[in-house]
Amino acid sequence: MTQAIGLRERKKAATRLALHEAALRLAAEHGFDQLTVEAIADAANVSRRTFFNYFSGKDEAIAYGDAVRVACLVRLVRAQPADEVPWVALTKVADQMVTECYADLDPAWLAQRRRLRAHPALAAQQIAAYATVERELAAELATRLIGPDAELRSRVLAATYLTTLRVAIQYWTDHPDSSIRDMLRTALAAAAPAR
Repeated sequence: MTQAIGLRERKKAATRLALHEAALRLAAEHGFDQLTVEAIADAANVSRRTFFNYFSGKDEAIAYGDAVRVACLVRLVRAQPADEVPWVALTKVADQMVTECYADLDPAWLAQRRRLRAHPALAAQQIAAYATVERELAAELATRLIGPDAELRSRVLAATYLTTLRVAIQYWTDHPDSSIRDMLRTALAAAAPAR
């Protein structure tokens, strides 16, 4: 029974990824405005109904990769020692994310991201993803801080961290010959809170 559930979940994950990759590829080739759910479903060899079992629309299908990365970030933060200085833990997480999420990026992915980044629908989707992870990250950080203003400080810390990551990754996307790891380390050092 466990193997059947595992296989079913793997198939669902593979379908979701195939839809995401088809959406990215087609949007980069033809433009976001010309992209249709039908074209994405056809490219992934699934029905339109199956598409809607996974995503509410083409913008969500494209943003799926970002959602996976931010979920990875929250998981990595939760795995850090609770007694570690929060910014130190967050900096370690950024380093781990490079290893887990950005290690083997296809140069075509970067080109697709540059072309699609400015589209308003995708920007809105990315903002929504960041807002969700910001709340989750702030809640996790609040458990690690003490004092009457711990909740406020956790929100500021989460917002500062995520903004720093977003800016560094966007900068790196525009300058891919540099190391993303070095870019993140430099940005996080510049944004580190005073002690």
